[in-house]
Amino acid sequence: MHKLQNPPRSDVALPPSFGAALLRGARCRCPRCGEGRLFRAWLKPVDTCPVCALDISGQRADDFPAYVSIFVTGHLLAPVLIMLVSDFALSTMAIIAIILPLAVIFMLLTLQPAKGGVIALQWWHGMHGFRRERLSQSGDGTE
Repeated sequence: MHKLQNPPRSDVALPPSFGAALLRGARCRCPRCGEGRLFRAWLKPVDTCPVCALDISGQRADDFPAYVSIFVTGHLLAPVLIMLVSDFALSTMAIIAIILPLAVIFMLLTLQPAKGGVIALQWWHGMHGFRRERLSQSGDGTE
């Protein structure tokens, strides 16, 4: 077990909405504080946020980030594929040579933010060992 470099902060600014928490996760930041790094390696989440001490080790993203990444990539590449087929006289092999590298690049670029978003979704809803936290109506505490 490693020691935290800084003591955990108690004055964490919780996100005001699910969208804000999701954006924090997609930016690969802790969904709770928005400051700590969410990943220690490309798809390996940290065990504990170094800023707010949120225990992230219980997250269970499994295959869902890959499905999200496939969905986003497919929707981004569909117009490109339609344009290549309808506007240019390209052979099938030329279209494949263009689309496959783009698909791989888009998948790799969207996979980590998708996993961060899934972790944020789990934290927001209190799933898989996360404690459900919300701003109170006055905006200064948890629910």
